[in-house]
Amino acid sequence: MAKKVYLTTAIPYVNAAPHIGFALEAVMSDCYVRYQRLLGNDVYFSSGADENSLKNVQAAEAEGISTKELVDRNAKLFEDLKPALNLTWDVFNRTSDARHIKGAQKLWSLCKKEDIYKKNYKGLYCVGCEAFYTPLEIKDGKCPDGHTNIDKVEEENYFFKLSNYQEFLRELIKKDSLKIIPQTRKKEVLAFIEGGLEDFSISRSVERARGWGVPVPGDDSQVMYVWFDALVTYLTALGFAREEKLFGKFWTTNPNRIHVIGKGIIRFHAVYWIAMLASAGVPLPTLEFVHGYITIEGQKISKTLGNVIDPFEMVKKYGSEVIRYYLLREIPSWGDGDFSEKRLVEIYNGELANGLGNLVARVARLCQEVSLKLPKKGKYVFLKEVSANLDKFRFDHAAFAIWEEVSRLDKLINDEKPWEKDGKALKSVITPIASAIREIAYNLSPFMPETSERIMQQFNGEIKSEKPLFPRL
Repeated sequence: MAKKVYLTTAIPYVNAAPHIGFALEAVMSDCYVRYQRLLGNDVYFSSGADENSLKNVQAAEAEGISTKELVDRNAKLFEDLKPALNLTWDVFNRTSDARHIKGAQKLWSLCKKEDIYKKNYKGLYCVGCEAFYTPLEIKDGKCPDGHTNIDKVEEENYFFKLSNYQEFLRELIKKDSLKIIPQTRKKEVLAFIEGGLEDFSISRSVERARGWGVPVPGDDSQVMYVWFDALVTYLTALGFAREEKLFGKFWTTNPNRIHVIGKGIIRFHAVYWIAMLASAGVPLPTLEFVHGYITIEGQKISKTLGNVIDPFEMVKKYGSEVIRYYLLREIPSWGDGDFSEKRLVEIYNGELANGLGNLVARVARLCQEVSLKLPKKGKYVFLKEVSANLDKFRFDHAAFAIWEEVSRLDKLINDEKPWEKDGKALKSVITPIASAIREIAYNLSPFMPETSERIMQQFNGEIKSEKPLFPRL
């Protein structure tokens, strides 16, 4: 029976152009929703841009342009990842949009009155993370994520009474009512909760925000803290506060509400966001998949180090199919991984050109010798190992399972030596192998949709010889 699935990427800050880290998250998310669609499920996939942050204001000031100019320009670059990486999101939700602002204000107004209060506050604010930290969390002038732009802030803000939700959150996550994958991240969140939850600031003065952000309902002197407003994107992408049909279908009545996020923002999604929704009486997400970070040649991605990888340049050089495959296969889905162009070329030549491409070409030539025709329509299924791993967001393990099947067919051809046969004997050996190649193509579809389609077309009806799928580099 078909089910409904709503999946979101996190929304990146648009203070700069996209880098390969967000490309990873986008491709992972796209692979999962393509898999769900092939299972026959009703899927809605959202992404977007986080535009109301102080770091966007500061980036615009550094360039000498308005904040609106900066976010319009950079949001467009993130939107352009859709065609560049062959992504299939249904909506790209911008948080500077009036419809989102209305939805963020609605959620604020829905929160229990006793959960929001105003007080004077003094703290250490990391502009890089858009988060407050305690003095113990700042070491050598750096936040836990390595940023150095730490400001001492003292002002009157609104606070959210997170401490009211400590026991609720602990039980919710312990019992997997909110499932967190992988287990290591679940333990990390539970440890954070066990350490004691403190109320957190949910507004900034208009002055410090330079007048940029979502106005707090009923108080013109304050704008919402960026994380309060940004998280509401998951609701406003579905029409929250304006279009109840879509919101009702994919959020209110849907048991599969999934967030795909990086490990650096887990506390915002698994703690703050959940408490906000509970206070507002809005249904909670049901699953959060937390991936790791990409390093570049062993180093963290950093503008200072000059090692930021431009996904558009990579696609221009190698094509979207190769970049999709490399990210899904080479970067550990449940941990951190390294992006190396040298390694990319090795995988391309070894697995794509010499592996899959060579297998398809060999089999097609042998099929032509006996004018083999396959039925034009077939009923395809995912390999057990592929579906089991995609269900758990283990894209790398699912890719390995597909390549085990490629290796099995290669071995079968070498053992059977079909080139030494002809006529009925050749046809008898090569028919099941050609059918198995179509199965591989089907399983490959969420990872490399264009390659999958090319193979399916080549092995549809009368099998044809084509240009190599992957010419060696």
